[in-house]
Amino acid sequence: MSKYEQISNEIRNRIRKGIYSPDEPIPDELSLSQEFGCSRMTMKRALDVLVSEGLLYRKRGHGTFIVKSAILNGQVNVVSNETLGLTNLLKGRKITSKIITFEVLFPPEEVAVHLSIDMNTPVYHLIRLRNVDGEPYVIERTYMPTNLITGLNEDVLHSSIYNYITHQLGLTIAGSHRKIRAAKPNELDQIYLQCALDDPVLEVEQVGFLNNGMPFEYSFSRHRYDKFVFTTVNIRR
Repeated sequence: MSKYEQISNEIRNRIRKGIYSPDEPIPDELSLSQEFGCSRMTMKRALDVLVSEGLLYRKRGHGTFIVKSAILNGQVNVVSNETLGLTNLLKGRKITSKIITFEVLFPPEEVAVHLSIDMNTPVYHLIRLRNVDGEPYVIERTYMPTNLITGLNEDVLHSSIYNYITHQLGLTIAGSHRKIRAAKPNELDQIYLQCALDDPVLEVEQVGFLNNGMPFEYSFSRHRYDKFVFTTVNIRR
């Protein structure tokens, strides 16, 4: 195992054990490189690993912080290897969107924690029904910081938000933390997904992050059980 991998493993363990406060930046690269007896380049590479996992994010002029959503309940989330968005996932299919809610508001505490922002930072709150070839597939409830994802409008919501983020804003989406659970249909599911009262719904809770580790999205996607299968691939390194 290389030196930078050993360091990233140790820092990951420290984060898991709560040695670093999630409310303060972790020690800077110079301090850490002196502690671990390595070059700043090696330390940067070690921290880059944790940024790419969505465990840390860099805030220019302020330091490197822990992504709080990655350590909720004392657990470190596994990073998904697919963060494509529905439009890119189902290329060749006709994807349309119905906007149910689109507003800007101050986030409740839970949303602010997952997005690593304070409660005075406005966020977009949107609910969309996603249809595939004319059939309802997913209802998405999404929160995004307005200061990070700028210029979001109804034209974007009717197409692909992820394509807008990458092609128009020039940001790089790196990955996501996901929790997948079974749920009972709520009122929106029954109305828009055409679910029966006894139909299960597959809910995906997700925090998406950019290549600097900054969370840009906190969302809940509720899928019709008869339209999706989630497959994971574990690669041993």
